[in-house]
Amino acid sequence: MQKIQIKAEQFFDLLKLKDTSMWEIFAQMVDSNEKEIIFLDNEDKILFNYILPSNLEKLEEDRKEFSKQFSEKLTNFN
Repeated sequence: MQKIQIKAEQFFDLLKLKDTSMWEIFAQMVDSNEKEIIFLDNEDKILFNYILPSNLEKLEEDRKEFSKQFSEKLTNFN
């Protein structure tokens, strides 16, 4: 499995600048191989990781599940 390290702060700043979502970027990265995307802070410490699936259908399932969980956390936060 290929490992891809991404500086989280720079990545999310770039997404804002480009007015795009991380899911659109992930969709462009999908091929027949799974990839582990490792998000790092500015000190190269692992913040979180994501296993990018090998197909767009699974990516869409992941996106929906992420949105659901994120929404629930926001609701519980307020």
